[in-house]
Amino acid sequence: MSIEELEKWKKAGKLAHKALHFGKNLIQENRSMLDVTEEIEKYVFDNGGKLAFPTNLAINNVGAHWTPSSKTTEVFSKGDLVKLDVGVHIDGYIGDNALTVEIGTSKYSKLVDTSREALNAAIEVAGPGINVGMIGYAVQTTIENRGYKPIANLTGHGIKRYNLHSGISVPNVKENGGTVLKPGDIIAIEPFVTDGAGRVGGKRNSNIYHVRQIRNIKDEKASKMIDEIQHRYKGLPFAERWLHNIQENDATNSLNKLMRAGMVSYYPILDELGDGMVAQSEHTVLITNSGSEVLTN
Repeated sequence: MSIEELEKWKKAGKLAHKALHFGKNLIQENRSMLDVTEEIEKYVFDNGGKLAFPTNLAINNVGAHWTPSSKTTEVFSKGDLVKLDVGVHIDGYIGDNALTVEIGTSKYSKLVDTSREALNAAIEVAGPGINVGMIGYAVQTTIENRGYKPIANLTGHGIKRYNLHSGISVPNVKENGGTVLKPGDIIAIEPFVTDGAGRVGGKRNSNIYHVRQIRNIKDEKASKMIDEIQHRYKGLPFAERWLHNIQENDATNSLNKLMRAGMVSYYPILDELGDGMVAQSEHTVLITNSGSEVLTN
């Protein structure tokens, strides 16, 4: 990794951290979820970054994957447990981080604290020569010692330039036979903690999309849309609401045609299968010669 590349990773991480904490202060009772999301994303652009993925708001028993659509009217409520997950890129170099906010109450403060403690325990373990299963073990032990469950089928992930999920999977439970980390690896570690079943699933549309395959499509507007999606987002996830900047009047129609053609898919909302509340904490971490360095702080 060159000095210039490292500087871009660090710059992206720093801006991701700032955007996350800017967003944290916006999450308040009766505030529009759409407005808050758009303010966070504007902050990223105003500070010289781009979005590595749509800002995620996973609320209460939703574990992951939801962003407001252009038509979302919901507001935050007192007692909501909000996972805010923000991803920034500078020239394709990505910073990915998350935290959990409880609005106006402290019923789940131990759950939230446990996700942070599990993240800190994982970062302590991370380093060259370490099998990612050891990180999972540290996360699982920390969470179970506090009386909760890790979400076993949500994982952290390796990150490369313009590639948010680059092959390394970082488990939240003990696993054998995982990747052995080496200097220069960049990983997102993200423990999810629940008082429910410890698994997620679902099929509902999260309003977050990704390109599945590129091929010709006869519809001219849909063809222009997929070209622009490729040009702007370079394989990274994107939001339905962003597409209205590309085609003011036909974005929804073009998106539906691309989905019917199998060229674009949505990520499903991942609900906690025991209807448990979920808390999340996340940092992007660089594996160094002697240990690890948190990039998103």
